[in-house]
Formats: sequence, C-alpha cells, structure tokens
Amino acid sequence: MPHIEVRNVSLVYDTPAGSVTGVDGVSFDMEQSQFLCLLGPSGCGKTTLLNIIAGFLAPTGGEIRIGGEAVRGQGTDRGIVFQDFAQLFPWRTALGNVAFGLEMKGIGKAEREEIALKQLRLVKLEKFAQSYPHHLSGGMQQRVAIARALAYNPSVLLMDEPFAALDALTRDAMQRLLADVWRETRKTVIYVTHNVAEAVYLADRVIVMTPHPGRIKTEVTITLSRPRDSLSIAFLDCQKELLRHLGEQPEEL
Repeated sequence: MPHIEVRNVSLVYDTPAGSVTGVDGVSFDMEQSQFLCLLGPSGCGKTTLLNIIAGFLAPTGGEIRIGGEAVRGQGTDRGIVFQDFAQLFPWRTALGNVAFGLEMKGIGKAEREEIALKQLRLVKLEKFAQSYPHHLSGGMQQRVAIARALAYNPSVLLMDEPFAALDALTRDAMQRLLADVWRETRKTVIYVTHNVAEAVYLADRVIVMTPHPGRIKTEVTITLSRPRDSLSIAFLDCQKELLRHLGEQPEEL
C-alpha cells in the first residue's frame, strides 16, 4: 500500500465572479520516505494541493489517504513548514518553539525539551536553543521551523516554498541542510517550489503542474546519486528536461 494516495482530488472556489477551479482531478501515489516536489508557475494549484493534503482545505472532489486512513482535517501525522518567517512564536525561544507541539500533546517539560534539543541539534542550532526568533537570521528561523515540524515525529513533512524568501547563498545552504535532514530522518516529504534547480537537487520525483485549472502535466523521476552536484552535466540535463515540460527555454543552462 502506498504511504500517500491522492485520488482525483479537485477544489472549486466560489467567488463573486463565479466558480474557479484551483485543482482539477489530481492523482498520484507516494511510497514511504520518498521526496516529491510539486513544481509549477504561480497559480498552478501546488500550494492549494499541499493545503488539502495538510487538512487545511477540504476538497470538493476526490480523496487523500495517508497510511491507509482518509484525511479528514489536520493531524499530527503531518508536519508543516511554511515560507513565512512569522510562523515562529516571537515570545518563545528556539527551544520553546520546537517544544510547542509536544507541550500541546501533554508531554512533560524535561522530555519535551530533550526531544526539542535533539531536533535543534539535527538542524545544527543547538547553540541557539535559548535565542528568540528576532535574534536569528532568516535561514536560522527556517531551521527552527523544520525542527519544530519534526519534533512530534510526523510520518509526512509538507513544505511550502520554505526557502523562497532567502538570499541565494542561504537558500543553497538550506537545501543542503534539508537533504541531510531527509537522509537522516527518511521522512516522506512533499515540497512545493517554482525553482527548477531546487527540485532537481532535492527530489526523487517531480510533478509538473499547469495552471488554470491546476492539473498534473507530467511526472519526472530524478535518478541522480546523492549528494548532488548542481554543476554536473547530468544535473543540468535534468533541469533542461523540466524546463521543457514547463514550456520555458533551457538554452541558458
């Protein structure tokens, strides 16, 4: 049985101008521990689809199952990381932010802080456990957010363009960190991006979506060995293939 089953999922919005289809008949399966990127331009429904999988939105058609159980709303089997740095609580330290979900589950202080510190160590931030978000750089805040999402041990990690607001050098470093974290934890990851190179660097599989309405255009399997060399010919060839599917010109690569 696949770990995640997405079956003919659609979402239609009611607007003053009439009905708008955000996602139209999307279907795919994922095995446990796979890293899947949803790739496409703005308006293709990739974030909407992620929010449906997260349980934030209810589909108007179709079904999603995780571990054989139908998704009927939010659940602790899914950890979420957003793009916005404001996802952290400014009045809590890094340790306090990571421990928050464990606190809500009623886990005792000593145990939850031990777990939180372990997750901060995983993202190389244990020395900043007592720092508040405004003392941390954007990349460091996103590392705290990843640690928080992993702290209660979800089976699935959902990430919505978490590095899009970072500068290029920090984004590259965060991609390398996430690849390391994924190798360590072997979580099932669904990652939304519009960055082709990021998709090639991180993913086992890339689903290319088309806008208006949001549908799957094609799927590409990335077979490059890890860690990946973003300057290799094979890496650039994968980028060119995805650019062709997106209808963009790959000659500049």
